[in-house]
Formats: sequence, C-alpha cells, structure tokens
Amino acid sequence: MERYKNKSVAVLMGGISEEREVSLVTGNAILKALISKGIDAFPIDVNKWFLKESHKYEIDLAFIALHGTYGEDGTIQGILEYMQIPYTGSGVLGSAIAYDKVITKELFKFNGIPTADYEVVYSEDRDSYKCSFDLPLVVKPSNQGSSIGVSIVKQSADFEPALDLAFKYSGEVIVEKFIEGKLLAIGMDGPTPLPIVHINPKSGFYDYESKYTPGKTEYICPAELSDHEKEQCETVSKKVFRVLKGRGVPRVDVILDDEGTPYVLEMNTIPGMTATSLLPMAARQSGIEFEDLVIRILDNATKDYK
Repeated sequence: MERYKNKSVAVLMGGISEEREVSLVTGNAILKALISKGIDAFPIDVNKWFLKESHKYEIDLAFIALHGTYGEDGTIQGILEYMQIPYTGSGVLGSAIAYDKVITKELFKFNGIPTADYEVVYSEDRDSYKCSFDLPLVVKPSNQGSSIGVSIVKQSADFEPALDLAFKYSGEVIVEKFIEGKLLAIGMDGPTPLPIVHINPKSGFYDYESKYTPGKTEYICPAELSDHEKEQCETVSKKVFRVLKGRGVPRVDVILDDEGTPYVLEMNTIPGMTATSLLPMAARQSGIEFEDLVIRILDNATKDYK
C-alpha cells in the first residue's frame, strides 16, 4: 500500500437518507478493510453540516459509502468536486442520471437497451391518472434505492395503495409492466462484467427485508445461464455502463425473461458492501477477496478522478 502512504482516506457513511442504517453497515465494513490493509482511514458520519465542518478534517481521498438521496444522486459528489477531493464511484452527472429512474428509463429507450414498458405519474396528475397496462405491475418512486417504496401489484385493489406508498418518497412515480424471469445482478469492474449473481428471494419479492436479512434470499453465483444468456447479459451491462457514464465498480440489475432478453432495471453506482451484498459475492467468485475489492475501488478513485 505504498501508493497510499501519507494519504488519509475518509469513509463517508450514514447520511440522512432512508438508507442510513445500511450505509453505516457498508461504511464500517469498508473502514475495517482499509485499516486492515494499513491505510490511514477514518469515518465521517455525514450530516447536513458536512460542507461547513469539512475544514476539521484532512482528507486526501473520499471513499463514498453513502446510499440513497444525497449520497448516490450527485450531491456529495458535487461537494467533493468543489473541494477538489478525489472520490470513489461515478461522477456528478453519472451519479445523478443513474439515480433518477425516469431519466434512466428514457436513456435506455433512446439507446435501445431493453427495459420494461412504463408510464410516469406526476403528483399533480395523480387523480386523473388511468393506467394503460394490464396487471401485474410494478410501482416505484423515481429516486429511491433498496426497494424502498416499491410494490408489485397483482390485484386492482392494491394499485392505489401502491401509488400512495411511492408518492411518499417522490413526486414522480414509475408504473411499469411486470417482467417475469430471473433477477440477476451484474457487478462491473470498470467496463468489465464480474460473475453474474442470480437472486432468488424466498418471499418472491426482493424487498428491503429480503435484501438485508440473512437467510431470506438464495444467491447463486455464478448464475446458471446458457452461454447465449450470459453473453446477452454481459453485453447489455457494458452498454449500460457507457450510457449512464459509469465509473469505478457499479452494479447493473436485470430481469432475464424466458426468451433470454435481459430487461435492465437500473445501475447502482454505490452498491452495498454488507454481509449479504452482491458485489463482494461476485468479486469473490472471480478471486477478489473483500479487502482487495475495497482497494480496487479506491484505486479507481485515484485513477479516474479528473
């Protein structure tokens, strides 16, 4: 770790989003890994006074372990750009567009990337909105992670409550066709796909509880796919990485339907690094242990930062 000698690395965690608790788990795991590698790393629980109080810290590099609003949407990235501190993950624009599901959908459609058909409902149009899709449907806010505010609607009576839940988190809500198939996570080492993870939640819905409760979900890595299916998934993940201006080690989530088409859900620019997280699982399958993955992410910050 000679390249990080006399460098102080701040692990930014916590934050004020709905995903604060998960961020703390991610951040502490990253902090422990950095320290184990002999790096001078320290935690910062980011609050709304971060910019005002930043002069208290000596920060040469920032490892962003923040999830959700203000952490993944370009906000903290913009602050770090202004402070001229290199940081992990995508840049300001890449973070902002990947976090906004409406913009992401529009870019997918424009670039020919398979994604579920959708409609956008704005809060001011809520009362007059009539969905043109048949059930089942997926209803979700345009700017949350960890499946917060997401519902799978299988009965018409559940549609209005699903809208209510999604509008709690955003003034824009996406209503999209439900795609039946395998839920897959494709971690990216830069533009190169890592082994694909098949996610099989026991409840049938990969919600917040299924994501963060050990034993609630079965993970198969590498996913049991044909050569053609694997190639299709890897090809689309590379295209998503380029279109959404990916940087570092993000994760592309897709649903592979019965005909072998990978419908892209999103690209997560700051994937979780918890005990049940998918990116470390994929990296381990390719021979990269957790501590080395953390260093690889940090290396990308110093290499890609302009």
